[in-house]
Amino acid sequence: MEKHGTRHARPNSSSGDWLSRRHEPYRFMLALAMLGSVLVFLIILVVYLYRRHGANWSEVTLPRIFWLSTAFILASSATLQSAVSAFKREHFLNYRIMLGLTFFLGILFVIMQMIGWGDMIGHGIRMENSPPGSFIFLISGLHIAHILGGLYFLSRAFLEAIRNRKYLDAYIYSVNPPNQLKLSLVTLYWHFVDVLWILLFAFMIYFHRK
Repeated sequence: MEKHGTRHARPNSSSGDWLSRRHEPYRFMLALAMLGSVLVFLIILVVYLYRRHGANWSEVTLPRIFWLSTAFILASSATLQSAVSAFKREHFLNYRIMLGLTFFLGILFVIMQMIGWGDMIGHGIRMENSPPGSFIFLISGLHIAHILGGLYFLSRAFLEAIRNRKYLDAYIYSVNPPNQLKLSLVTLYWHFVDVLWILLFAFMIYFHRK
């Protein structure tokens, strides 16, 4: 049974600060990975802009279900932020609920994207016969790979939250600097892939107008 009446003072010792600084390279490595992802997508978009002037280029309509998937991914950022807030306020039940909901919304995003692929294929749009369609598949597929990476780490965080569902266990877990860092990194990465999709989707909407 969780207690919310008493707030515990969170450790703020110099040893805790040192431990946090010791793990700062992980933030740097994540930043490098995100930068690398941005560069990869930029290259794809530049190639797309170059290829769209070709003679065999014919714009295609984006699957409508991509809009629904976008709504899911936006909602997942909100639920994850709620989870982080609950974690900091020691509302561990809410933390578990919001973290699980974030994972579920991420799964729905992937499913909606794949349904969108099926819709495109059903309309005869395939990678081998449609240059613009091939870019949609490529952009969406590569982004899904990023989402799957985020879902893996979200699932680990959720399982750890379930294992520490007793209030005392959850509190001890929550004041551990490495655990705080893990949640911070997962949150940063998830918001990154969400914003990345919004930008990619906006790009595709603009350049796939008929």
